[in-house]
Amino acid sequence: MAADARFWWARRSLRLRLTAAAALVIAAGLAGAAVLLVVWLHASLIHGLDTAALQRAEVVAADADSTQIDAEVPAGGHGEVAVQIVDRAGDVIASSANLRGRPRAFFFPASGSGTPRAHTVHDIPVGASGAWRAVAVPAGAARTPWTVYVALPTESVDRGLARLTAGLAAGTPAVVALLTAVVWLLTGRALRPVEAMRAQTAEITTSDLGRRLDVPPTADALARLARTLNDLLARLDTATRRQRRFIADAAHELRSPLSVLHTRLDVAARHARSPEAQALARSLLRESERLTRLVDDLLRLARLDDQPLLRTHSVDLDEIVFAEVREARLRARVPIDQHAVGAARVPGDADALARVVRNLLDNAVRYADSRVEVSLRTEDGTARLVVADDGPGVPDADSERVFGRFTRLDDARSRDTGGSGLGLAIVREVVTAHHGRTLLEDNEPGARLIVLLPTDEP
Repeated sequence: MAADARFWWARRSLRLRLTAAAALVIAAGLAGAAVLLVVWLHASLIHGLDTAALQRAEVVAADADSTQIDAEVPAGGHGEVAVQIVDRAGDVIASSANLRGRPRAFFFPASGSGTPRAHTVHDIPVGASGAWRAVAVPAGAARTPWTVYVALPTESVDRGLARLTAGLAAGTPAVVALLTAVVWLLTGRALRPVEAMRAQTAEITTSDLGRRLDVPPTADALARLARTLNDLLARLDTATRRQRRFIADAAHELRSPLSVLHTRLDVAARHARSPEAQALARSLLRESERLTRLVDDLLRLARLDDQPLLRTHSVDLDEIVFAEVREARLRARVPIDQHAVGAARVPGDADALARVVRNLLDNAVRYADSRVEVSLRTEDGTARLVVADDGPGVPDADSERVFGRFTRLDDARSRDTGGSGLGLAIVREVVTAHHGRTLLEDNEPGARLIVLLPTDEP
């Protein structure tokens, strides 16, 4: 459970995690400050009560020493005060009006020296039951010692602290929420350059590595991160350009010797003196044809990666489909149905789109068991080209992988069928360059390859 919680938390956004952490710190800080405030204020108010009680006790003790003590002691002007003067035997000899006729209420001894220590007492029979702060001061002569007790109620202190606690309990969450919102806004503002860099990085593709990120006009970690990423993009751009140049040069240099090899093998197959030699020559001729197609595909992919300038103009896609179907029927072992092909005009490069249709037909013919179906229609400003076969199909887990380079699936879709593993990769690259999409669906049985292209319609 703890591991799941950590995993869930780690998947949240950085802004949310920073804000949540700040909210926890703010809440803990404000709660701690509120507790300390209540504790400090309580101690301060209680100390004030103790001081007032001590001062009143000293006044009463001084009056008792200098004058004849009366049975009722004036309480003074400090609100409700409880006063008792007790002799050595513990009898009450004088008290304030509110304790007249009451038994002894205080039983702790007076302090012998220094500042008397205040005590908290309860159950004083005056007013509402509650806590009192009481002090004891010695008075009288040595032969007849007395003890003067003075107590002040803590009700006003308790009431004030209760109001303060209620206010803090209500106000602290509101302050935490307000500060959390401020942290959320400030965190979003602080992370805005990061989001901008992320968006710019997402727009950079392998064919557009020459772009660079905007460096924030600051001298902080974000600016250093942007410069580091730009350096990384520069190194990637250099390495990618070198790799593409190597592939293009190698493919270009291989075309001439492959052409010569193909011609000589064709001559050897035509003029072989024995059936074995003729079979060997034809087998080598097929392999040379496959190698030639592979080199052509590599050269085309290298050009696509290098951002080719497509000759874009209005193209009748249906005419391209009809022309490629006619060519495919000459080499196909299964019938190709084109009855569902309708008119569609798209902006694009006719040669590149013809290569798309050719690769789709070659792929379908290669794996079809009995037939291939081609359809084309226009819907909501999008041309939908579908090439379907009734072969072994493609598992759902590999529906995206088949568009990768040199991708061959197990069993039926293998190297032995003659494919280079680059045909569908070229389809996706060309369609993407035309601002379209490629999809793969289950044909039950077989596979249905779908190309979506924007049309010339407004």
